[in-house]
Amino acid sequence: MAQLSSSADVPDMGRRQFMNLLTFGSITGVALGALYPVVKYFIPPSSGGTGGGVTAKDALGNDVIISRFLEEHKPGDRVLAQGLKGDPTYIVVTEERAIAEYGLNAVCTHLGCVVPWNGSENKFMCPCHGSQYDSTGKVVRGPAPQSLALVHADTTEDDKLVFTNWEETDFRTGEKPWWA
Repeated sequence: MAQLSSSADVPDMGRRQFMNLLTFGSITGVALGALYPVVKYFIPPSSGGTGGGVTAKDALGNDVIISRFLEEHKPGDRVLAQGLKGDPTYIVVTEERAIAEYGLNAVCTHLGCVVPWNGSENKFMCPCHGSQYDSTGKVVRGPAPQSLALVHADTTEDDKLVFTNWEETDFRTGEKPWWA
């Protein structure tokens, strides 16, 4: 019967530890790679800073440059842009050919339809259930329970339009804002 040499057939401890580490590392890497998308799915992305506001985007996704915007639109226009949280938001052009200090969230407060501007009647008219809002977004006919939400429309140093949260009293009703 042949005698087995213990040192030649049995790997030494260093080699065995290396193989265990290599196996553990491979399994861990595959498991983490598979779990990463699952974890990212359940953890919502951060919405960014709260104080900086959001640069308004036009229909093509470009930043709204105020000087160019005012060249293309006349007083009294209300033009949709992408605003806070991606909501459609109206930019209001004043009679002085300037951007109003406020923008109007275009989502109806009744059931969430986008409310178009009706220039001939000088009001917003919801196509879903007939709610109507005046030129400043104040509800004048239901079933909508509240006025359209306001946002601040500010100018940056590089002539871009930025929307920020409106947290002050609603100038249309004199009440605390419902959307804040």
